[in-house]
Amino acid sequence: MDATGGMRTFVQVLVNTALANITTSFLWFALTFWVYLETRSVLATGIIGGAYMLLVAFFAMLFGTLVDRHRKIRVMQFSSLVTLGSFIVAGVLYVLQPESALLDLGGPWFWAFSGIILFGSVIENLRNIALSTTVTLLVPEERHANANGLVGTVQGLAFIVTSVFSGLAIGLLGMGWTLVIAIALTLVALVHLLFLKVPEEQPVPAEGERATTIDFRGSVAAVKRAPGLFALILFSTLNNLIGGVYMALMDPYGLTIFSVEAWGLVLGVTATGFIIGGLVIAKFGLGKNPIRTMLLVVIGMGVLGSLFTIREWWPLYAIGIWIYMTLIPVVEASEQTVIQKVVPFRTQGRVFGFAAAVESAAAPVTAFLIAPIAQFWIIPYMESDAGQSTWGWLLGDGDARGIALVFLFSGLVMVVLALVAFTTRSYRLLSAEYESGEESVPADAESAAESVDEDVAESAAESAVQSADESAADPRR
Repeated sequence: MDATGGMRTFVQVLVNTALANITTSFLWFALTFWVYLETRSVLATGIIGGAYMLLVAFFAMLFGTLVDRHRKIRVMQFSSLVTLGSFIVAGVLYVLQPESALLDLGGPWFWAFSGIILFGSVIENLRNIALSTTVTLLVPEERHANANGLVGTVQGLAFIVTSVFSGLAIGLLGMGWTLVIAIALTLVALVHLLFLKVPEEQPVPAEGERATTIDFRGSVAAVKRAPGLFALILFSTLNNLIGGVYMALMDPYGLTIFSVEAWGLVLGVTATGFIIGGLVIAKFGLGKNPIRTMLLVVIGMGVLGSLFTIREWWPLYAIGIWIYMTLIPVVEASEQTVIQKVVPFRTQGRVFGFAAAVESAAAPVTAFLIAPIAQFWIIPYMESDAGQSTWGWLLGDGDARGIALVFLFSGLVMVVLALVAFTTRSYRLLSAEYESGEESVPADAESAAESVDEDVAESAAESAVQSADESAADPRR
């Protein structure tokens, strides 16, 4: 398969993953909306969001090991099958139990129902790790940043569909029909995967590599081979600590000033920022140094996050979210592009899994902490005369000034973290490694022309992967 054919296959994989992500996000958003509207509990939404990220962190290294040791298409099929099974079980629970039992935070059925949906959604992240490695497998190195931009664009499109239809589904159809829609779309994605071919040989463990279920040692070793890569992951982890604040409080704030249907539409419209940001990257790339680009963008995100709730004006919040979402693809594509360049293909799954585990573990910490603190201390404080007299000059009046205070300080912390990162030795080392390093694996550029038959094309792809495995032995790579 030549470069054109590889890109064509990558687009099919990308579209299929987009459908799967739309489905899981659709149900995930709907669950959050449903629980908050029925319970009006910031604590409940914080726990759900934190639990999701905690499960991602728990499973991410396992996912990375699976991606490295199995063909990527098989990994994606397995992920869809497990997700489908989980959503079906959740649907059965919904039919068998009354809604009052499923919404009782002190009862077992709330945790069972929410946990099963969260599990099915988390398993879908296995596909995202596999997708990141298919960029290296199918796309030429000079087009990696552009391909990662396309990923951001598709994620934005998925977010638009998810945001709009989750709100409408809960507002107009209820949780039952929302589950039916999610099950049907998951089945469609699985059927399409069964007919999709990704040319790749069965990965063979390196000599001396232990066949453990979770290859923690191999993951750490792969990260350590690239100077400064661990610092990049650590920075993303610290950044995700701030992300936990948005996870816990963004929906409650939005649902305070919008109806659920309107909030879904607002999220859908503002998610066009994902598309614009992704398209800009797809067109222009990330510049000579993606790490520098990422840190500059994070500074902008921190400033924005501290200001977009400084007054309880819905246009300010909506425009702020739109700009914020425009910047998110830049941060994500920067990290992915660096890893795809400096990490050998045979270990990329474990590195992406390690990064996801470490980074995702940060957000639940903040979400679990900030949700009860906001619920029981900051929000009541800002509703008091003391809070209003102290912060009213800056944050104004409104029903959600406590949440606004949390956003203000969280954004300022994000700015400080990014400025400190610029001064570190790790930033300089990783920048030099990226600029001087060679690509981790050819994107099957040595295969025959488009007229070759499928068997010859698959053989060429296997040869390219084998060559990449051999080049990974060079510790300078």
